[in-house]
Amino acid sequence: MSEKEKMLKEKLYIPFDEELGKRNALAYELCLKFNSLHKCDLKRKEILKELCPNLGQDITFAGPIWFDYGDNIYSGDHIYANYNFVVLDCAKIYLGSNVFFGPNVTLATPLRPLLAKERAMFLKDGNYVDQEYAKEIHIGSNCWIASNVTICAGVTIGDNCVIGAGSVVTKDIPSNFLAAGIPAKVIRPITKEDSIYLRKDLF
Repeated sequence: MSEKEKMLKEKLYIPFDEELGKRNALAYELCLKFNSLHKCDLKRKEILKELCPNLGQDITFAGPIWFDYGDNIYSGDHIYANYNFVVLDCAKIYLGSNVFFGPNVTLATPLRPLLAKERAMFLKDGNYVDQEYAKEIHIGSNCWIASNVTICAGVTIGDNCVIGAGSVVTKDIPSNFLAAGIPAKVIRPITKEDSIYLRKDLF
């Protein structure tokens, strides 16, 4: 089994072996190119398609963006990410449709051993390497992930959720809930009473 196959099967693997290293280097180059262009430059769409071939239609990333690999994220349509979108897609990441990310959001699938001796570099084939593993992230449709949110490895967020600014999501969030905090906790369900059209101060 290759290191990439181990990685995507959520097994211990050695990051940045030759195969992973090539894809990571390509992703880095594509991110640099994307980030160097004006947000209205149509070349960005071409770059994004090469970087993230498994995204749906109508994808808008304000930039800068940073992806570990790019080809391990899958989405529906109508995805928006504000400035500084960081995606560590060592395991697969699945997004529904109509998902919106505020600035400085991180999706982080990698995990490291807790024991220091298991986390340390070791010699293999004449090179010092380390090992890690990763867990998938799932985010449902119609979600709003506010500013400065980190979504950790193994988390599933249901449909129609709002994650409050500055949250660190370490556990699953069920559909139709508002969650916030460090670590993020479910605060309450989102209901019809939350309609902006009931707010007189907005009209």
